[in-house]
Amino acid sequence: MKKVTIFTDGACSGNPGIGGWGVVLCYKDIKKEMSGYDKSTTNNRMELFAVIQGLRALKEPCQVDVCTDSQYIADAFNKHWIESWQSRGWKTSAKDAVKNVDLWQALLIEVRKHDVTFVKVKGHADVELNERCDKLATGAVASYKQLIAEKQAAQQPVDSSTNSGADNN
Repeated sequence: MKKVTIFTDGACSGNPGIGGWGVVLCYKDIKKEMSGYDKSTTNNRMELFAVIQGLRALKEPCQVDVCTDSQYIADAFNKHWIESWQSRGWKTSAKDAVKNVDLWQALLIEVRKHDVTFVKVKGHADVELNERCDKLATGAVASYKQLIAEKQAAQQPVDSSTNSGADNN
């Protein structure tokens, strides 16, 4: 079974707001980067989506270390919260509905295809590939904002009251 390390991160401009996700997959000396955005989301959803996308990119069952700076995701698996949530019908120990059930369920589908270990890494602490994921995620947000700005600029009506230099007499 191939041994793969996946670094992931999510970002959000506003929470909720425009979100981005970044992934770096590592296998031997090969690295593959992926990123994307969502126009209306939360940071937790982007953190989850990054892990899902990283696992979906694998073409065969692998032994995977998922390195995330999301304590929420790492604890959900390492402290077995996810099993408890499922056994309670996706309710927390306080009997509240678990947020983002759609993504947790999608993540479980991907996790079951592999031998996955979740590793908590400290965010913004010079962990090189975690920092790269952060740049990919925030870059995806910036790209979407730029796309919006360009689209809005292209739709600006021309101000007919300005003189274009032509003689209007």
